[in-house]
Amino acid sequence: MIRTPIQAPKANAFAERWVRSVRNECLDWTLIWGRRHLEKVLREYVGHDNRQRPHRGLSLRVPHGEGREPVVFTSTAPVRRRDVFGGLIHEYDLAA
Repeated sequence: MIRTPIQAPKANAFAERWVRSVRNECLDWTLIWGRRHLEKVLREYVGHDNRQRPHRGLSLRVPHGEGREPVVFTSTAPVRRRDVFGGLIHEYDLAA
C-alpha cells in the first residue's frame, strides 16, 4: 500500500488514471511473459505516453515535446503511421 502525500490530495486520482490508461491501452491486450518483459513493455508505453500522446491538461501538447505546438492535420497533408507494441498502438506524424 502506498499512502497519498498530505500536500497532494489529488495524487491518488492521477495515479489511478495512469494505471487505468496503461491497463486499457496496453496490458489488457498483451500477454506478459515475466518481469523483464513487463518492464520493457512499460518502458515503451511510458515513452509513447510522454513523447507522442497529447495530454488535455497541457493544451493537447506532449510532456516531452520540446515546446512544439499541436499539429493540425489537413486532408491534403501526407501522414505517416508508425506502429508501437507490434501494431497495438499507432502514432501518426506528417511525412517529410
